Amino acid sequence: MTPLEIAARPATDADLPDLLRLYRLLEKEMENLRGLWKEADGLPEPIEESLAQAVADPATSVYIGTADEVPFGFILGYSAPLLPQANGERMATIKLVFTEEEARGVGVGEVMRDTLVAQFRAEGHRWFDAHVLPGHRLAKNFFEAGGFSARFIIMNHEDD
Repeated sequence: MTPLEIAARPATDADLPDLLRLYRLLEKEMENLRGLWKEADGLPEPIEESLAQAVADPATSVYIGTADEVPFGFILGYSAPLLPQANGERMATIKLVFTEEEARGVGVGEVMRDTLVAQFRAEGHRWFDAHVLPGHRLAKNFFEAGGFSARFIIMNHEDD
């Protein structure tokens, strides 16, 4: 059996249908974990436009993760300035990452994460954040395996 060729490549406009499909799968998974995700942590509606803007925006990085050139995941990150006292340093943030369930455990997510972090490092970043929902043990383990650790926890309360 030939090993899978796992890769991550920058997303283009041609990837928008796959990005939308993958985003909707991510959205469903996150909504099952935390009902507020779609309203507070996902992308603004209409999602098609948000994804197109992200792909076109030079300050946002979107990669497609593939196995044998078939898209199975995506990752979206951006760079933002830290507070003025940080003397111009920036934080690289992974806002979204998703790999289809059948492709988990073969390295698609790791290649996307490591490719994006390498890009940010090449751009001079030394600070990295990743958004993870509480209770999403797989995502927490995924980022910890990449050298991340918790820096901040946001507490939330919803009135009935």
